[in-house]
Amino acid sequence: MSPRTRDPSPPRSDAPATDAPPTDSPTDHATGAPKASPVSGQGAASSSVKAPDPTRTVAKSSRDLLALRGMGTAELKELLSRSRAMIPAAMGRADQSHILRGRAIGLLFFEDSTRTRLSFTMAAQRLGATTLDLASGGSSVSKGETLIDTALNVEAIGAAALVVRAKQSGAAHQIAQPAKVPVLNGGDGRHEHPTQALLDALTIAESLGRSAAFDLKGLTIAIVGDVVSSRVARSNIAALTALGAQVVAVGPPTLAPKSMASLGCKVEHNLDQVLPTVDAVMMLRVQFERHGTEESGAGPKASSIVSVRAYRDGYALTSARASMLKPHAVVLHPGPINRGLEMDQDVADGPRSAVLRQVTHGVAVRMASLCWCLGVPA
Repeated sequence: MSPRTRDPSPPRSDAPATDAPPTDSPTDHATGAPKASPVSGQGAASSSVKAPDPTRTVAKSSRDLLALRGMGTAELKELLSRSRAMIPAAMGRADQSHILRGRAIGLLFFEDSTRTRLSFTMAAQRLGATTLDLASGGSSVSKGETLIDTALNVEAIGAAALVVRAKQSGAAHQIAQPAKVPVLNGGDGRHEHPTQALLDALTIAESLGRSAAFDLKGLTIAIVGDVVSSRVARSNIAALTALGAQVVAVGPPTLAPKSMASLGCKVEHNLDQVLPTVDAVMMLRVQFERHGTEESGAGPKASSIVSVRAYRDGYALTSARASMLKPHAVVLHPGPINRGLEMDQDVADGPRSAVLRQVTHGVAVRMASLCWCLGVPA
């Protein structure tokens, strides 16, 4: 991806980037990319989305980070190498505050976030930048302004780059079209979460002694749980397979459908058979909010999982299951963890767990990503 090119495989141009009702717009279950559908707003009188002006052209001197699918292996390794070099600064052991001093980073978080939002904030601060923080609840989006107009206003205020998190697949891509500054995807619906996958790859490589060259050939990595709803899974499948690993998606058929194999991973439904074969296991939470709720609003749809107890019996990483792993295998989770559902407490806090290391690496990855997108030399 050259400095003036965009994401090599963006969502379709009809992807809704709206502040729509709480569920995602219809998406392709395998890719997470939005299907063509009417754009709906919060009320009948107004739409909180509009398509970018197709006649408007923007020349960029830097680049976006919207997805990892389609990114070349060399570029992935460059980003990971930059991220590895940023770890001391991310931990406060080295000073890199001169790099982005005098610049402002717009943080446009139209969906709840803890780790991604705070680590982008810390990343900007470690690089000497200030942040312009925006959440949908306290912005003009709640008054009917489109996400695109909101983003362009933040850009006009002086943001040097925009980080976008939204519940709608394709939102970051829609904003990137008219924006003159780089746009980084902080997670869009079920589509992708590039910086999360980068920090996961960095953590796996470091934990398994592969961080010198980021060559993951010969490794098998399981992603377990609600794979069909997970933008983290899609970005990880793209990144880890590009680096040479074999990825196995594991879950009940409703959460890990065979169609996910089109992304380049294997799909299995028996966790106990998979665990002894893997070098790393990434647990995912069940995203009940993306499966919707019963009409009564009382709870998750029965179609997502048979029951919480049945899901735990089949797919939780319990202490007994963790003992089935290879001696060197590591355990990851992108968070938030639902302790007792997808992972037992002693596993989440045990010696195999790299969960907090992932969080630390998140700051380093986001420092490197901001520099990469802004064209700052390594």
